[in-house]
Amino acid sequence: MTDVDMLSPLLPLVGKRAADLLSTQLEIHTVGDLVRHYPRRYVDRGKLTDIAGLEIGEHATLVAEVEKATLRDMRARRGKLLNVVIRDEKGASLDCTFFNGHKVQHVIRPGVRAVFSGKVGVFNKKLQLTHPQFEPLDEADEIRPFLSVYPATGKINSQEIARCVRQVLDLLDDPTDPLPAALRQREGLAELGRALRRIHVPETEADFHAARNRLVWDEAIGVQLALALRRQATVSRPAAACPPKPGGLLDAFDAALPFTLTAGQHAVGAEISADLAREHPMNRLVQGDVGAGKTVIALRAMLQVVDGGRQAAMLAPTEVLAAQHARSLRTLLGPLGQAGELGGAEQSIGVTLLTGSLGAKARRQALLDAQSGAAGIVVGTHALIQDHVGFADLGLVVVDEQHRFGVEQRDALRGRGEVAPHMLVMTATPIPRTVAMTVYGDLEVSALRELPGGRSPIATTVVPLAEKPGWLQQVWRRVREEAAAGHQVYVVCPRVGGDPAKGDPDADLVDLDDPDMGADADDASARRPPLAVLEVLPKLAEGALHGLRLGVLHGKLPPDEKDAVMRAFERGELDVMVATTVIEVGVDVPNATGMVILDAERFGLSQLHQLRGRVGRGSAPGVCLLVTEAPEASTARERLDAVAGTTDGFELARLDLELRREGDILGALQSGRRSGLRLLSLLRHEEIIAKARVYAAHIVADDPGLRRHPGLAALVGETVGDEERAAYLDKV
Repeated sequence: MTDVDMLSPLLPLVGKRAADLLSTQLEIHTVGDLVRHYPRRYVDRGKLTDIAGLEIGEHATLVAEVEKATLRDMRARRGKLLNVVIRDEKGASLDCTFFNGHKVQHVIRPGVRAVFSGKVGVFNKKLQLTHPQFEPLDEADEIRPFLSVYPATGKINSQEIARCVRQVLDLLDDPTDPLPAALRQREGLAELGRALRRIHVPETEADFHAARNRLVWDEAIGVQLALALRRQATVSRPAAACPPKPGGLLDAFDAALPFTLTAGQHAVGAEISADLAREHPMNRLVQGDVGAGKTVIALRAMLQVVDGGRQAAMLAPTEVLAAQHARSLRTLLGPLGQAGELGGAEQSIGVTLLTGSLGAKARRQALLDAQSGAAGIVVGTHALIQDHVGFADLGLVVVDEQHRFGVEQRDALRGRGEVAPHMLVMTATPIPRTVAMTVYGDLEVSALRELPGGRSPIATTVVPLAEKPGWLQQVWRRVREEAAAGHQVYVVCPRVGGDPAKGDPDADLVDLDDPDMGADADDASARRPPLAVLEVLPKLAEGALHGLRLGVLHGKLPPDEKDAVMRAFERGELDVMVATTVIEVGVDVPNATGMVILDAERFGLSQLHQLRGRVGRGSAPGVCLLVTEAPEASTARERLDAVAGTTDGFELARLDLELRREGDILGALQSGRRSGLRLLSLLRHEEIIAKARVYAAHIVADDPGLRRHPGLAALVGETVGDEERAAYLDKV
């Protein structure tokens, strides 16, 4: 067969069975898909272990032939074991045991040669490998210095994939290299054709390192070009220039501030001010740890826009937070935020709250204020981006805690009007995708790393009920101590509860007063549903916290009831608030000093950091207790220990990224499409990403539509996908 290229179908090249399995099992349909399905590791035949030299506890990789394979029933449980004896080229033998042996006996049979990898143990005084990884070898594998091991499934193994790859590489013409020759030469990169061949069939260790490095560059350049093209499109849209106005609202606000801005707030404010003065849209992310003073930064930006004769909108993820923001802004503004009211300053502004739960009359007035321009600042939830909500002249959109919104919702606001509003995104803990986009340089990024004066420290402690079940009583004793001192406490649960579909809500609930809670559970949280607010509240009211004033807050409450409960807690009329993560962001009660998070292992790192940021907001120190049944050596405990070990949200974001293994930064999980990124790592390739951004900016500046670089345009499509995927990258 001739003229095989990256778009050629696989059927005529590898046969119907293999083509069908590659398609259904791995979504591999073309030659390009297959050669971009890279090995996940290599076995260096020169570093294989001899059976005679094995030591207990080591992780060994060896090549051997199956001498005997015997299937037998397991003694203590249902199922079958495959007992195998293997022998290497020097005549030494070793026992191996495979669980679910009936599933592998057709592959691991006498006469088969394979690579076996696993930890060396002892059974019946003999060394053995227990359920080792294995890769059968064929004749072609026997003469190669490296064996490529591929991501595979139960229906198509690594050896079959390797055979298909070799068949395709033998027929494939070298593809046209999309990277400019000057870039390849400057960075010492291999040509694409050589890299694709050497990553699959390396002759030396240097071969696969060089090949991988080149292919990482392809992905980094593809992503950076997509972002550069989107940035160029954004910059080409006109925006409302709002330079600072001497003697305006912003100057009056700064003069009336009862505290001094931190150096970081001054620096970030100057960056935002310069952005707002330009005639193309600001697209800036402000990352600030919990309590770093982001609200003041946002308000100063909004006042600069209002001074320019335009409006600002602040988008919050929940009605509780939207109402809290509206109150906070009015409090910060004082008389400057009382336009049209008795006692309002001569120069003042209207702050309007618009949420879905407003009564008909209040809603009509809020809509009128936004449409007429009477409201200089409009605060709301997703209700703000509905089509029937109009603005007189929207100049700035502030999005708080952006990871709580869908990208389409956020983009709807940014696309309003003939001129694009400026966009300011605020986040207290960068979630993995935000970290990803930060590293890739899609946003202009500002960081607030210092906390304003007056913030109190928060002590975070893991309460390990698996090892210390009696500590639960101490948790509730500590809650009572905080209440007795005149302070308030949050108790957070993972779910609301009360769902009839779950059956008896108390059936699987652990007794919150029982000192043996979790003591006999090797994995209690896996055997029961997560603790729920509606189940925990009566248990505490009747037991451990009897006599204290308890309130409840969760997302299923009617909006007016949520607001009433929150206000009661703010006024100190409740000692303990039993809540879900509805309190996660923005809720500000300075007298709240304690937080108990039940089933803490069920929350993400960012969530836990956000939650504990609700305490210690006044003069008294805060305490956060992470109650868990996760065992000491588990990943879940490792995550909780990380939260207890640092209050640096930036460090936790990086840990979160590592623990989640970065995920799909292109949002394929949201869009349902497969990512084009296979090798690029945010944590390992930051330097390459930074360089690629510079190259991409120069290329797009010189060739805005990539018309003179069709190979690069194709690389963008291969890496990022269609225009919809590319647009996703820019929807902050």
